[in-house]
Amino acid sequence: MQNIDHPVLSTDGYQRGRATINTAATLAAHLHRRLRRCWAWATVLWAASSCAAPGSVATDSGAAAAALDAVYEAYFEQRLQRSPSTATFIGDHRYDDRLENSASPAFEAALKREQRDFLARALAIDTSSLSAAQRLSYDIFVSDRRLTLERLSFPDRLLPIDQMSSMASTFALLGAGHSAQPFKTIADYRAFLARASAFPVWVDSAIDAMREGMRIGVVNPRVVMHKVVNQLRDIARDPPEQTLFWQPIAALPATIPPAQRQQLSEDYRAAIVTVIVPAYRRLADFIERDYLPHARMSVGMSALPNGDSWYRHQIRKHTTTELTADEIYALGRAEMERIRGEIDGVLQALDFHGSVQDFYRHLQNKQDFFARDPQQLLAGFEHLKLRIYGELPRLFRSMPRAEYKIRPVEAFRAASAAGGSYQAPSADGSRPGIFYVNTHNLRAQPLYSMETLALHEGVPGHHYQFAIQQELDHLPRFQRFNSFKAYNEGWALYCESIGRELGLYRDPMQWYGHLNDEMLRAMRLVVDTGLHAKHWSREQAITFMQNNSSMADSDIVAEVERYIAWPGQALSYKIGQLRITALRARAEHALGTAFDVRDFHAELLRDGAVPMQILDAKIDRWIAERRAVTQSTSHW
Repeated sequence: MQNIDHPVLSTDGYQRGRATINTAATLAAHLHRRLRRCWAWATVLWAASSCAAPGSVATDSGAAAAALDAVYEAYFEQRLQRSPSTATFIGDHRYDDRLENSASPAFEAALKREQRDFLARALAIDTSSLSAAQRLSYDIFVSDRRLTLERLSFPDRLLPIDQMSSMASTFALLGAGHSAQPFKTIADYRAFLARASAFPVWVDSAIDAMREGMRIGVVNPRVVMHKVVNQLRDIARDPPEQTLFWQPIAALPATIPPAQRQQLSEDYRAAIVTVIVPAYRRLADFIERDYLPHARMSVGMSALPNGDSWYRHQIRKHTTTELTADEIYALGRAEMERIRGEIDGVLQALDFHGSVQDFYRHLQNKQDFFARDPQQLLAGFEHLKLRIYGELPRLFRSMPRAEYKIRPVEAFRAASAAGGSYQAPSADGSRPGIFYVNTHNLRAQPLYSMETLALHEGVPGHHYQFAIQQELDHLPRFQRFNSFKAYNEGWALYCESIGRELGLYRDPMQWYGHLNDEMLRAMRLVVDTGLHAKHWSREQAITFMQNNSSMADSDIVAEVERYIAWPGQALSYKIGQLRITALRARAEHALGTAFDVRDFHAELLRDGAVPMQILDAKIDRWIAERRAVTQSTSHW
């Protein structure tokens, strides 16, 4: 029998009743047909993990587990040294004065050696005597090393920056003083100055990488790189007091003596003027003058050298399944048809007379559906946060220890950022999770979408999952801090879908907001594969989304350009949600009255993020164990 009394996932005394559950059996059956290859592979993977690898090290159970733990720990420690910014974000501040040169050939070569070495070390250990939990950790570790090595076979390094992410935006977030980099002591301030000295090194490597990409035709689309130039110019402002890097100085703690405050102010001004701003301007100048003329007019990954294979990898990377682009495209179309039927039901409930397109125009033109100002929007999310926390005991046995805060997206990245995003808390509890709300364009943040967005980014969505994962102290560190997009985003979308069970979506417009966001995720399956596998143009993708959503045009453009910059990433949401929904339906059917959704949620969360192929086999084992316990109890 599974131990469900782990300190983080233990019974906390709540005895509230459960809401009625919609099993979505038809959807589960549809997904089963689409994913049977993935399930078969999961079984093969699990069976293989129980057998010794050729030439494996013979060990007993305890020795094998200890040997693997040593491999995991050595890998994770090496990862933090290789990627100091990762250490900072998880709350390990030993390397706050360093910055990885992730755009350099040396960094990539070292990463390849590291992945090969640790994969070989793990495969050399006899896993036949491991417990189920130990085998799960092993499978996750091996699967991730193999997927990373596959990624490194493609020239990702030659595309070091886009409008969605890069070291340039990460460094700016760290330096603004509201993110993971601490600014509490003199040592903290000095650490960031040391880290800043390494930023121009990354800039020069990124420029070299882009030049190499220009020579061999591996370049980003021109449409997204125009956005990058604007972002970089916005960061590199004059005077230094107007840059976001001055914000930590403006908020110097009163505990720092006046003389040191003065010195830090002078040193930061010098660093901004002579190091940081010139690096950003050099990068912006290069992209604007040299790179943009060579950037491609095409937007799909298929236009790149070996682009079709590269995109197939992106699908595997982001969905952790073996689904093809054609299968995902068809699945997206089927989901859109299902959701459209639900939206028709909302129109009937609202007694709206007109077409769906008429309804979309009605929503876009009525000011009552939008916040008056950013403060109203942020206050609304604060209210929802408290309301949802009060409902969680319906479906969950406990809550994470870490809190989360609600903040607006920083101005420099707001124009290209999503409507909402989440940053995990530090593991040591010194920094809360952050739900970023984009207040840049209030017309892109309709009030009727607030409940579904709060469920996704806050609790029980990203904050619940990430915070609990980091608090699972019994897991190896690589497992506490890993991330698989289909699991992470699939969980967040699944949490949107259980809103009614948590007492939300009582207002038909809030239910519409949920359906509208669900339609977006279904459209992503169609548009992402359309762009990168079916040669859709940017304009074709925009028109498709305009015809199937009430989203603001500015939001649609940002979404489409996001898919262009991040091939395959947008597939993770719906694929992951459908997988989790299907697993719940399977468990409900198999366990009948013995099914408790609180135990199911605990099982989903108790091992951290898991690839979809491995998650399927894990839940099947849990179902079998539950059935065995139920049958044993019934004999008494």
